[in-house]
Amino acid sequence: MISPYIILFSLLTFPYIDYIPFIPRLLTNYSKPQTAQNMSLRCLFSISLLSSLVCLFMTPSTCQNVTAKKVDVGVILDMDTYVGKMSKTCLEMAIHDFYTAHENYTTRLVLHTRNSLGDVVVATSAAIELLNNYQVKAILGPQQSRQADFIADIGNTTQVPIISFTATSPLLSHLETPYFIRTAQVDTSQLKAIAAIVNAVKWSEVVPIYERSPYGSGILSYLADAMQGIGTRIPYRCGISPSATDDQILKELYNLMTMQTRVFIVHMLPNLANRLFLKAKEAGMMSKGYAWIVTDGIASLLSSMDSNVINSMQGVIGVKTYLPQTKELDQFSKRWEQRFHDEYPGIDHVQLNAYGLAAYDSVSALAMAVEKADIANSQFIKPAIQDNMADLETIGVSEAGPKLLHSILNAKFTGLSGKVYFKSGQIPISVFQIVNLVGNDIAPIGTWTENGITEQLPASNENSIREKNYLKKIVWPGKSRIIPQGWVMPVNEKKLRVGVPVKRGFSQFINVTRDPLTNAPIVTGYCKDVFEAVMNSLPYAVSYEYEPFETSEGSGESAGNYDDLVEKVFAEEYDAVVGDITIRANRTKFVDFTLPYIESGVSMIVPTKGEGKSAWIFMKPLKTELWISIGAFFLYTGFVVWVLEHRVNKEFRGPPSNQVGMILWFSFSTMVYAHKERVVSNLSRFVLIVWIFVVLVLSSSYTASLTSLLTVQRLQPTITDISALIRNGEYIGYQEGSFILDLLKSLKADESKLKPLGTLEEFDEKLSKDSNNDGVSAIVDELPFLRLLLAQNCSKYKLVSLTTKASGFGFAFPKGSPLVPDVSRAVLKVIESPDMNLITTTWFGDQDKCSEEDTTTATSNSLTLDSFKGLFIIAALSSTSALFIFFINFLCESKRILASQEPVKQKVVAIARTFNKKKEDAHQAAKKEKSEEEEIEMPARGEFHLTPGATSFSNHEEGLFSPDEGLSSTEPGTPYHEYAVIELNEDGHG
Repeated sequence: MISPYIILFSLLTFPYIDYIPFIPRLLTNYSKPQTAQNMSLRCLFSISLLSSLVCLFMTPSTCQNVTAKKVDVGVILDMDTYVGKMSKTCLEMAIHDFYTAHENYTTRLVLHTRNSLGDVVVATSAAIELLNNYQVKAILGPQQSRQADFIADIGNTTQVPIISFTATSPLLSHLETPYFIRTAQVDTSQLKAIAAIVNAVKWSEVVPIYERSPYGSGILSYLADAMQGIGTRIPYRCGISPSATDDQILKELYNLMTMQTRVFIVHMLPNLANRLFLKAKEAGMMSKGYAWIVTDGIASLLSSMDSNVINSMQGVIGVKTYLPQTKELDQFSKRWEQRFHDEYPGIDHVQLNAYGLAAYDSVSALAMAVEKADIANSQFIKPAIQDNMADLETIGVSEAGPKLLHSILNAKFTGLSGKVYFKSGQIPISVFQIVNLVGNDIAPIGTWTENGITEQLPASNENSIREKNYLKKIVWPGKSRIIPQGWVMPVNEKKLRVGVPVKRGFSQFINVTRDPLTNAPIVTGYCKDVFEAVMNSLPYAVSYEYEPFETSEGSGESAGNYDDLVEKVFAEEYDAVVGDITIRANRTKFVDFTLPYIESGVSMIVPTKGEGKSAWIFMKPLKTELWISIGAFFLYTGFVVWVLEHRVNKEFRGPPSNQVGMILWFSFSTMVYAHKERVVSNLSRFVLIVWIFVVLVLSSSYTASLTSLLTVQRLQPTITDISALIRNGEYIGYQEGSFILDLLKSLKADESKLKPLGTLEEFDEKLSKDSNNDGVSAIVDELPFLRLLLAQNCSKYKLVSLTTKASGFGFAFPKGSPLVPDVSRAVLKVIESPDMNLITTTWFGDQDKCSEEDTTTATSNSLTLDSFKGLFIIAALSSTSALFIFFINFLCESKRILASQEPVKQKVVAIARTFNKKKEDAHQAAKKEKSEEEEIEMPARGEFHLTPGATSFSNHEEGLFSPDEGLSSTEPGTPYHEYAVIELNEDGHG
């Protein structure tokens, strides 16, 4: 395409073409008189030649623009706003910078800008006009989310990509409208950063203040989820219309002042935000104790706001998109600021922000995609013209739309705002900067990433070691360095309505009476005193008034059970409940409890009976299994000692009946240390030492237990198992109005056998009677009530069978009440103080007079096997070890028998005979050996001394001297030979 400047230059130089030195020679063939044909030829030649000459003195890009293809692109901005002006400047600079850097591109974007005037209809009309008149291949903008909502549908219908760099509402989605592409951050991406701030300072409640528009309301459900994830409630949502007057805004702010919450998250467009903070300053809500957090739509524009607005926003915390500090960005910011001042000299406070950079990078992404898709010559496919067709229907569908969309979504490059790539039709942003408005400075105090908040953006994924130091740098509203508590008790708020139960008995815990003159309720009792001590320990004042839970004012009749009372808090009829309210899992569905101020649990109290003396009382100190174990060990120890002593100790030898008697006698005589038999084996001595020690411990324990049984009066419960009561159909009492009824039903108790009791006196009366005499066999209730009865009747009743656990008594508040954490801390403070003991003694007296043994579950006093299990294990190991060592030695001595070729039966018999024979000790064996040697030497000297019993000596000569018969040191001789030797030694003559 020939530039109009080149044509103009050629026309101006045409009369002087003959004066150019080399041109006449080129036209020698045309030196004839000027004809029309000659003139046309000279003109064309002049234009072509001069075009080449001009290109020699112009930039290469200008020459290449001669052949570049134009691609029309629509731009829809609100030119009456700062963001619109900033975006327009950035778009124009982006076109120039991009094609200067990409001279070889064959396509050129041509922008057609339209002003939406901040109106949805005007913006939509502008989009249709651009599509009709210019057949734009893409539209940059629009600026507002509500405008983008309409135009995105138009783009989806015509298959024209809509690229928005300022519409951040999460209601706009690429998944629903595929031709909508977003280069700015979506509002939901900053919610994790906001939640991190709230969580760091432990605020329990926040109130969002939002603009009633798609931009403002689109974030609410996501914000609620983010707050729920950190355990923070949203008790109220304050919506303000963009068209609201200043008085209406002030009215909403005054309404917020009447509530407890003092943390506000503001999400609205800058124009409405400016008015909101001016009125908040006027209402006194920018003072100490308040906290304000603004989203990116406001935080990114703080530097461009009016000084009056800045003064009214002191101490505000903002979350805005993080911009990487690069040399290219710094240079561009300076060029942009200069150009912006040239185009809009009346605007003083300017600063480039993420929206402007997103517009700049949008041009780069679109220009790359257009060049790659090669769609410059594409057209719109027009539908068949019909009557009554709307303008939108006549536009048709862009044939290059799908190709261009695909090319845009696949674009990847590094822009001024950082890395640019698309995920689900938008650029993911994972870094936000947290700023604090102090004076005229927007001070950065931290950076949020997926890893949390750090003071500086870490080089790696690891958190900074000073992660929470940023909190110390914040200046809160009112120039305070103290983190706001997040809620207060409003001065103009009505008093807390504290519900108290109305009951007939147990007035020590809670009691409601009426003033005879004013009929005002008078609340007394342990629970009331603890509650007032706790409230007085809070670091701030809380006003409250008691309201009895009764059917009608002054009736004195309870309006329901304790579950009904708790549900009144959930129904917002009470702001708190004070009384003997047990913390139960089912109740936590409706209220939040403080920490318990008194321990609890469920037990059963029953009458006691005296324990009479029995003729067999001497058997009671030990359990049956212990008696059996002791007897078994007596027998086992006696048997072990007999085995060890049988071969070497004549006292453990003899007829079988004597040996069995010896086993029984010796083992049981050790119980009273009456054994007189001397043991020879060292193994036996080892076994006896251990066993006598065991007997000593057992006898001492038995003596102590028997003494206790004979001298101390024992009161035993009449029954110890609630299951037995239920099976036998006994009557069981419980406190009326409590959860014990449901508990007993869950244990399969017959409801007709359950008697509700209301007072301490009824407890005592019914327990004193038998179950068959209009009384009850037991009462099941919580420990604090039962201990109160037990303190007055230590000798009559006993606590048994702890059936279930309970968390104790607590104060109930509405779900998510900010009072709960503070009151819980105050409860701990009161419990640890001397005031708690004073309150307890005042209402319950000295409950320590009943011993711990009498106030706990009744147990048997008999000694059990478990108490002596260790002793028995030691005794068993010592005896068994000694027996094992003996048998090893014995088998070694009998190895000749074991090694013989005799049958197994004969080997067993031989071993048994060997065991039954008496084993001589070393001294006896040496003496005998010497005597036998002398007998052998006598025939050598010719001397023979025979006893009468040795007349058959010659017949038994071989047996006498055989080692198998009598000369072995380990085996004694046969009875015959023994007798012969004895006769010889005793008589000494023939």
